[in-house]
Amino acid sequence: MALTVGQGLAVAKSKAASQSVIEVPADYHAKQQPAVVVQSFMLTLMQQGGSWEDKYKRVVGMLRENTRLMAAIKNAAKIYGVDPVHIVGAIVGEHTYNLNVLDSLQTYYVKALQYAKSDALTFQYHGEHARDFFKRPQFAECEVMKNNYLRWDCRETVWNDVFAGKFVDGGIWPPTRLNRVFFNPMFSGQTFGVGQIGPVAALMVTDLVHKKSGLPLLTMDDAPLVFQQIMNPDTSLHYIAATMRVSIDNYRDIAGFDISKNAGILATLYNLGDSGTRAARLKATNDQLAKQGKPPQFPQENFYGWFINDKIAELRGLVDGARDTAAR
Repeated sequence: MALTVGQGLAVAKSKAASQSVIEVPADYHAKQQPAVVVQSFMLTLMQQGGSWEDKYKRVVGMLRENTRLMAAIKNAAKIYGVDPVHIVGAIVGEHTYNLNVLDSLQTYYVKALQYAKSDALTFQYHGEHARDFFKRPQFAECEVMKNNYLRWDCRETVWNDVFAGKFVDGGIWPPTRLNRVFFNPMFSGQTFGVGQIGPVAALMVTDLVHKKSGLPLLTMDDAPLVFQQIMNPDTSLHYIAATMRVSIDNYRDIAGFDISKNAGILATLYNLGDSGTRAARLKATNDQLAKQGKPPQFPQENFYGWFINDKIAELRGLVDGARDTAAR
């Protein structure tokens, strides 16, 4: 009998806990870049932003000049126990392949206030609130997950496997990501702030962020607060760092890999999301390989993560050259 999403996550985590952890070296890096997704081609063309290399140089230049932001990145990294270069990699990757340029910090502060004051923002689709949607029986297995991140990971996986592009409960659902359907109020966008965080990504790690920094617990019932938190530069870095922390923990506890030193693998997971499900699937693959007497498959970079690993020397220099002080 095939395991459900929730059962697969639980079994993989249980098995990995009793096995040794394999370290993915910092220099583990493919020779060639995997194919770039068509959306990144289209975004660059629509924004007339030049080449990806041009966009990369612009965002790195802005980070190098913005000592306040770099100090805040180091501070957030320390709080969540991650390498600051991983946070830099997420920001650089998003503004190289998704957005055109990094807005000024002041622009983000203004936008954060605008979202916080908007009573029109709600998480719903065709009149059905997200909270009610997740009460459907298809998501029952997700509600028993003990970990908040894995609960949301399970919801996204069920959406992708059961709803997206399919005829379910009397209707056809959009063939796209959950974030674009229930968490895109007024078509305001899917990701926000310096790290281009989506509402679902923030909800996934809000418990960890609350525990580590004291920031408010986010819920589906308060969309303006969610947007305010991920748009404000002072708070959005916490959600980036927390996402990195959870990805590291998931791959250690579920898949049996220590990915904490490889910026490209972490950037890949930041770009793709759902590190719990991906770790469980890698664990299942490696269990089969082990039965066949074959070596395990390592986590792989996508085009986004490959680019970060390819630029890691410069990004490391950017971090090391920044003043090691907390943001004022």
